Amino acid sequence: MAFIEAKGLWKNFGNSVVLENVNASVEKGEFITIVGTSGCGKTTFLRMLLGVEQASRGELLLDSEALADEPDENRGIVFQKYSVFPHLTVLKNVLLAREFEQSNFLGKLFGKQRQLALEQAIDMLRMVGLDHAAERYPHQLSGGMQQRLAIAQALMKKPKILLLDEPFGALDPGIRSDMHELVLDVWKKTQINIFMITHDLREGFYLGTRLWVFDKVRNDPQQPDAYGSCITYDIAVGQVDKTIYKKIDNDMTTTRKTQALQE
Repeated sequence: MAFIEAKGLWKNFGNSVVLENVNASVEKGEFITIVGTSGCGKTTFLRMLLGVEQASRGELLLDSEALADEPDENRGIVFQKYSVFPHLTVLKNVLLAREFEQSNFLGKLFGKQRQLALEQAIDMLRMVGLDHAAERYPHQLSGGMQQRLAIAQALMKKPKILLLDEPFGALDPGIRSDMHELVLDVWKKTQINIFMITHDLREGFYLGTRLWVFDKVRNDPQQPDAYGSCITYDIAVGQVDKTIYKKIDNDMTTTRKTQALQE
């Protein structure tokens, strides 16, 4: 039985169709990378997985149950823009998730609960390579270090799904390469399901166990919003060859040209 399923998933914003008839089945522990041109619905799909957007039609299931209509502890997310609290140290940034989970009213932990949460936070920082920077503030960190902190935050509540929305797009190539190795290491250690959006096709093939391409199979030049995107390619990375890579790259280039003409 699939761990995550999309069944006949549609998403409309008014008369604009963003996604149409998306069907997919994901097993536990898979790493899904998602590519496609701007505006093809990648982020909308990720937001639906997160629970901040709801389907217009169809179902999105986790363990055969409908995903909650709002973010919960099952899902962690990391954005391209660093989502950390600038007034808190690295350690307190990570600890905060556990504090709010245990004490919604005060946002504080005491005694044995606090000691246990501190140990968990330090373990998480150690996993992302930030234990040496526990007492620093975000402004004292490089871009790559801030993204490591954001990943630690997202994982602190031990979610079942980690959502990455172009998390490395703003990083220099060298730092980006380091982050690739980090996210692969985290995935192997936790066996969490990861969904990651990227504009870099090579990055998608390198990181994921499967690569999805979102694109439109139907297009009306007179009504560009009449049809939405679906998953046009679903490729197990081990099956990739140069022919498939070139075909996807050409299809994405054609879509960009079509979008330019419509504008």
